[in-house]
Amino acid sequence: SGSDSEDSSLSDSELQEAFARGALKPGLNVVLEERPKLCNDTDGLKQCLTEFRQQLAWVERLDVTLGPVADPASQSASTSDAVDPENDFQREMSFYRQAQAAVLEALPRLHKLKVPTRRPDDYFAEMAKSDQQMQKIRQKLKSKQEAMERSEKAKQLRAMRKYGKKVQVEILQRRQKEKKNMLNAVKRYQKGLSDKLDFLDEEQTSSQGNKKGNANQRTMKGPNAKRRYKNQKFGFGGKKKGSKWNTKESFNDVSSFQSKVAHNKGPGKGGRGGKGGKKALNKRPGKRARQKMKNRAR
Repeated sequence: SGSDSEDSSLSDSELQEAFARGALKPGLNVVLEERPKLCNDTDGLKQCLTEFRQQLAWVERLDVTLGPVADPASQSASTSDAVDPENDFQREMSFYRQAQAAVLEALPRLHKLKVPTRRPDDYFAEMAKSDQQMQKIRQKLKSKQEAMERSEKAKQLRAMRKYGKKVQVEILQRRQKEKKNMLNAVKRYQKGLSDKLDFLDEEQTSSQGNKKGNANQRTMKGPNAKRRYKNQKFGFGGKKKGSKWNTKESFNDVSSFQSKVAHNKGPGKGGRGGKGGKKALNKRPGKRARQKMKNRAR
């Protein structure tokens, strides 16, 4: 506690002395009256350079110090004084030409020392990122692409729906207009203002044209998938009513006629000993015979 009091008294005395000299200024920020001078100690820098310089071969150092290559526009080497540092294009071009000069100088020296400057075709370089990280990046890119495709498809569907609605509205408006014109023509005809019935012909031709167009579309388009499936499963159908009626050709065709079968003389049917004979004996009498039998019984 004694040392703390002594330090505080010393600091107070120093502040008083500084205030008496006029060194203290009002405010929290201290404004420097003169900027410190920057010294360029060239001798010291050269001494430091000689201390840490290592006498190694150029292939170990690969240092190239050159000025910029000649500007093809002006055919003269542009110096640092000619480049405006505030002009971004001139500054970047000076860096580019300086790097170009270094490449033109270093490549022949490397080829002379038999140092390869190109990677082989089968060069394999391990990536800094792991396979898991690259897989995540790939999945993220894929999800983004799918989202873009979905949005594009939705946009196309909206445009098609909008166009279809517009076409539908135009068709309805055209029908309403045609109906209105026809009603006006009918009214004029009823009132005797017109003796022409052209509107009926126009309606008839328009309906026939629509039917023809639909028929042409159907013939060109062909049956739909449902009809084709039913045709494949159940056949093409055909005429049902009157399909078993005789025709002139079928009536005249007697190639399938068999007399034995027709006169009950086939195997197992003819003669008294066969089954056919028994059936013939037990045959029920006709209606007229039954009627005569009833009359006799009375």
